[in-house]
Amino acid sequence: MGLLFRQSTVQQPQPAQSTPSQLSQSFQAPSEEPPAAPSPEPTPEPDPAEILLADMTLHEKVCQLFVVQPADLTGVYKVTAAGETTRQALERYPVAGLLYDASNLVTMDQTKTMLTDVQTFAKIPLILTCDEEGGRVNRLMHTIGTTYIGPMLNFKDQGAEKAAENAKTIASDLKSCGFNMDLAPVADVWSNPNNTVIGDRAYSNDFEQAAGLVSAAVEGFHAGGVACTLKHFPGHGDTSADSHYGSVYVYKSLDDLRAAEFLPFRAGIAAGADAVMMGHLILPDIDGQPALMSYKIVTEILREELGFDGVVITDSLEMQAMTDHYGSGEIAVKAVQAGVDLLLSPQSLDKAVTALTQAVEDGAITQERLDESVLRVLRLKLDRGIIPAE
Repeated sequence: MGLLFRQSTVQQPQPAQSTPSQLSQSFQAPSEEPPAAPSPEPTPEPDPAEILLADMTLHEKVCQLFVVQPADLTGVYKVTAAGETTRQALERYPVAGLLYDASNLVTMDQTKTMLTDVQTFAKIPLILTCDEEGGRVNRLMHTIGTTYIGPMLNFKDQGAEKAAENAKTIASDLKSCGFNMDLAPVADVWSNPNNTVIGDRAYSNDFEQAAGLVSAAVEGFHAGGVACTLKHFPGHGDTSADSHYGSVYVYKSLDDLRAAEFLPFRAGIAAGADAVMMGHLILPDIDGQPALMSYKIVTEILREELGFDGVVITDSLEMQAMTDHYGSGEIAVKAVQAGVDLLLSPQSLDKAVTALTQAVEDGAITQERLDESVLRVLRLKLDRGIIPAE
């Protein structure tokens, strides 16, 4: 008898109905990888100026606020070489730099040797500078025979390219001798025909034209390899007196200056001028004391309003506009309090250094204020390769 197989029906289970929330969970994208930990912030490069500053004594810091003539440093009447006397003088007063004039320059070779030798004696390399504007204000052209360039006013209508070319030529000649900074260009405008102290030293008798030419000159000085200095802030071109021989007043309002005298300085600052020189000028409508002693003029106007954060240097402190009324120590303290960084040729270096040191120790000048100026001087030296890069 055969076996009878019965076909059985297997009941298939019905899929369960999913709720919307379950559906969304079942199709959820795979979770993202956790975010990577942020990379650590790169360590900022150490500021070489800050490193130098940290290793300086109070005396060294104070001395870095001075540029002096070799005779004032050494006590030797006519310095034409740098030897043991210079070395000892720089140990005693490690100043920021030296200002040379025609009496120091005899021949090209002598000048190169003197400047090369003096740098070997400096713990911090020196600013080596002079007044080399062209025309009647020159130190090298009529002594050691560098390229002669006439008064800047003669070139006023030849354009910015010529202003830059002249500055580059002057700078290249300076650098070839060992100088690294020029106390030029003149940013004053010869707007007063009775003004003899500026006259044809100016780039123009028109403020806007002067602004373009001064800006180009700054670029030319840098192209030639030296630092440069705009002078004489807040503007010496509309005066009838000469600050070499007494007090000079500028009877203009601040608005007048903004519209005229400040234009070349603004342009030169925008072009990257390394320094601005304060003129020995009194502006009664702004401040009754000389500009270099005025916090309002140096700090509030030049630094804050015009945006200049480079080195502010005085004109020579041996000029009668200063010496007729103030002692070396008083000038130094008041100028630094006002915001000045470099003091040029005080009548007595010893008295000026002593007064500044005492002012810091007494708190009349804060350590922070002193360090601000020293850092500006060091940064100028670093930026222009006076202090070599590591």
